[in-house]
Amino acid sequence: MASNVNPTVRRRRLGQELRRLRELKGMTAEEVAERLLVSQSKISRLENGRRSISQRDVRDLCGVYEVEDQRVVDSLMQMAKDSRQQGWWHAFGDVPYSVYIGLETDAESLRVYDPQVVPGLLQSRPYAEAIIRGALPETSATEIDKRVEVRIRRQDRVTTDTNPLRLWTVLDEAALRRVVGSPSVMREQLDHLIELSQVPHVTVQVLPFEVGAHPGINGQYAILEFVDAADSSVVYIEGVTSDLYLEKPHDVQKYTVMYEHLRAQALNVEQSRQFIERVAKEYAR
Repeated sequence: MASNVNPTVRRRRLGQELRRLRELKGMTAEEVAERLLVSQSKISRLENGRRSISQRDVRDLCGVYEVEDQRVVDSLMQMAKDSRQQGWWHAFGDVPYSVYIGLETDAESLRVYDPQVVPGLLQSRPYAEAIIRGALPETSATEIDKRVEVRIRRQDRVTTDTNPLRLWTVLDEAALRRVVGSPSVMREQLDHLIELSQVPHVTVQVLPFEVGAHPGINGQYAILEFVDAADSSVVYIEGVTSDLYLEKPHDVQKYTVMYEHLRAQALNVEQSRQFIERVAKEYAR
């Protein structure tokens, strides 16, 4: 394992390896749970990387799977130990979508469709503050400040000169028209969006109202892809109380095809930039 791999990705890779060992043994998650006197949901969470894996968990699972090569056991035990390290986001306390941040931090590319707001990685600070405050009306000012700081820190993946995230965003026109904060906040946000759209690894397209019904009509989603072949692509769908992560090839392929249709129906890059500039001028009146 490379030392710079974050704990979320470590857990994910370890979970994939444990699933592979279970399948080689021809056992179901339910059968393993019965052998270890734990719930089936625990086995599932260990395998999908959503739960921390202890070295004891690994030892017990390797025993059930009759792994005889001690080098394999030792390697998996080390992966479990490394997976319990903390990522930069843990310094901010309990972050609700920490699993996603871990994946985003390690991703090579990210494709996002958002019908309502400018995606977090492209938000200005005043816009981010207004979005978070509006979405969480009963949240304390301290918690809002924390979430804003996490969002701004996430943007390092876009602004860094070293191995930046390749970001492709398709924005619905509604995200440009919805007044978040104030007209001046929107003007600053759209100017910020125009500036970032000219960065080589950032692509921004606008899906105008005139397109009508389209494949993204059901809502926001993101597709994360990774350099390491061992890390399968993930579709992320944000929820109010819980998030959804889709990793099955069939699911990822379906959302990928949907995204290609969105890109085809959206304005091209130059047309999109001109469109954003026109809307930005409207906020300056």
